[in-house]
Amino acid sequence: MSDTTALPAPTRTDNDLALGLLRQPRSVLFGPGQRRQLPRVVAEIGRHALLVTDERMASSTEFREIADGLRGAGVEVEVFDRTEPELPRENVMEVAERYRDLPIDVIVGVGGGSCLDLAKVSAVVLANGGDVRDYYGEFLVPGPGVPVVTVPTTGGTGAEVTCISVVFDGERGMKVGVASPHLEATVAVIDPELTLTCPPGLTAATVADALSHLVEAFTGRAKNPTPEELATKLYAGKNLLTDVYARQGLALLGRSLPAVAADGSDLAARTDTMFASYCAGMAINTAGTAGAHAIQSPIGNLTHTPHGFGVAALLPWIMRYNLPARVAEFAEIARLLGAGDASASEEERARDGIRAVEDLLRALGAPTDLATLGLSPDDFGFVADQAMLATRLTANNPRELSRDAVLEILRRGHAADRDWWGE
Repeated sequence: MSDTTALPAPTRTDNDLALGLLRQPRSVLFGPGQRRQLPRVVAEIGRHALLVTDERMASSTEFREIADGLRGAGVEVEVFDRTEPELPRENVMEVAERYRDLPIDVIVGVGGGSCLDLAKVSAVVLANGGDVRDYYGEFLVPGPGVPVVTVPTTGGTGAEVTCISVVFDGERGMKVGVASPHLEATVAVIDPELTLTCPPGLTAATVADALSHLVEAFTGRAKNPTPEELATKLYAGKNLLTDVYARQGLALLGRSLPAVAADGSDLAARTDTMFASYCAGMAINTAGTAGAHAIQSPIGNLTHTPHGFGVAALLPWIMRYNLPARVAEFAEIARLLGAGDASASEEERARDGIRAVEDLLRALGAPTDLATLGLSPDDFGFVADQAMLATRLTANNPRELSRDAVLEILRRGHAADRDWWGE
């Protein structure tokens, strides 16, 4: 960036309304082994279930036990096991076409974020008809969907408790969100034992995603929404209740993430990590994600790298950019992660918080710079243009994101300039 081009000035936003807002499932059942309660949980909701998963999970012993348990409880079971990564629109329409004439009265999503997102968005398309494109955006789903039970098998996306599904529309060449309270699961059953077989690479990508959710929710924009905005916008901004979950999740990841990275069979660490992921999902459900997620989407399309690794590579640089507007929050992150010198100035503690997040990402083996993703500087302009279209996410960033600001973040992140602190 030239010396004559100034970054947007940092302006701190505060929750002047003292607002607290959560959206959440009717019930959440958490703990090792709790998947064994699924027959009872599902049978109380419906008698003809559609299980949505992917090929890897469908071939597992755990999935077969879940399906057999439902049948043993008198529930008729259909299985869709063709969910693809990054959830293409075609998956949603295939489910709608295949099952629209069957009396499906409960959908059970079992798997990672794409499986859970497919279960949620298919439920509203099956119930309300039309094409998923009819529902792109916020509060455009006209009514409730088929009741959904979410069963996550990765500790990262938080999709089990969020009321948004992200769909990749190939014709548009971009990811699009369907965001509505009608996508909220009826019940989430979160069993950390299901993550024990999660491969190391997938573990790293999903845990990095959870960490990014916690950081962006805790340091995001406070919006002081009007009643009308609360009724029409999914993301109400950083607030009292999301901060509770963000703090809890960050503290959990501070102690569990290195342990999970070192030994994926450590059930105690897996449990803490999955609880942190749940906390992250609860936080972003009303606070939202922000700059790292807005910029990652076009980078992912260009480099074909996993979403979690993309946000990991961006997170240190969007944090540096946001630092002038969120010194207190980054300093608190240092305290939550047990990092740095407690007697240092708040500004130095804030920098310690950013360094601590980088250290956690490195412990996972996740990338912390953009060159590692294979992003070419020739594509910076395209990425910046596309990121500016993600207004639902850029509006959550605590410091205004202009095109020039995104370009600066990309340059600093590609060069791994760790002497840059967002000024």
